[in-house]
Amino acid sequence: MATLTTVRPPAGATPPRRTRRRERPGIEGLRRSLRRHWTLYLLMVVPLIWFVVFKYIPMSNAVLAFKSYNVIKGIWGSPWVGWQNFDLFFHNPVFWTLVKNTFVLSIYTVAASFPIAIILALALNEVRNGLFKRTVQLVTYAPYFISTVVVVSMTILVLSPRLGIVNEGLGFFGVPAVDFLGNPDYFRHIYVWSDVWQTTGYSAVIYLAALAGIDPALHEAARVDGASRIRRILHVDLPGIMPTAVIILVLAVGNIMAIGFEKAFLLQNPLNLSESEIIATYVYKTGLLNADFSGATAVGLFNSVINLALLLIVNLIAKRITGNGLWS
Repeated sequence: MATLTTVRPPAGATPPRRTRRRERPGIEGLRRSLRRHWTLYLLMVVPLIWFVVFKYIPMSNAVLAFKSYNVIKGIWGSPWVGWQNFDLFFHNPVFWTLVKNTFVLSIYTVAASFPIAIILALALNEVRNGLFKRTVQLVTYAPYFISTVVVVSMTILVLSPRLGIVNEGLGFFGVPAVDFLGNPDYFRHIYVWSDVWQTTGYSAVIYLAALAGIDPALHEAARVDGASRIRRILHVDLPGIMPTAVIILVLAVGNIMAIGFEKAFLLQNPLNLSESEIIATYVYKTGLLNADFSGATAVGLFNSVINLALLLIVNLIAKRITGNGLWS
């Protein structure tokens, strides 16, 4: 009777490799995530399509800044002029005035609105009367839903030299009427503080949400150690909302040269033009009113590049100082 013998490989020989192909962990994890969360990915399709169609595809038309636009030939058929449009803008007598007005107005807006929203959120977080807290939130949050056109109309009516409430109050004390909107020195203050009134409540809601995520045990431990309310705010609340505040500050500084067009244009008049003319209003007048589409595109592209540079620089500084940034 024959016996079966087991053939063993010689000593030191390597076993044969498996022929089955192993997938990379990243691809395998992606497939597993798609199978598990396919509904969430499906919800992302429409926003992604919107961004591609209305944000990324139009970016290709930025080549208009390097061309002399011809309506008949179109954007891609128009002749190239290189940096000529940028050179004309840089040597324009109003160049530095536009940059200064835009930069100063934006810095003023950020410097005024950023800390006030944090202070309002911290104050509301300490209020224990629920009715009073909800009332203050409603009063400060409601202006955010008012249209910019309506806000400007209200501002003009309130500051009117003849019928405005402010001048009526000044007249009661014997002070002559002041044309606030006609004086360039008042334009920035009017713009900034009307913006603070309109947006502070909305910004405070974001910080209130961040304050709600702070562990109550930290406050209890601070009370046990004898910390006052001010010290709890300084050493518990402020560090707790610091990541949120840094991100909001970085985004605000990143848009520092893209200050809103609507309010500046609506508050603008020939008397305050020296302070109210910013890059956004100049682009509108150059591109649409004067039909210089190539020049307006060059100015807008210059503005966007400055915004991107400021965003990256401020994000890097915030990352180095606080350890928090947009992509951390």
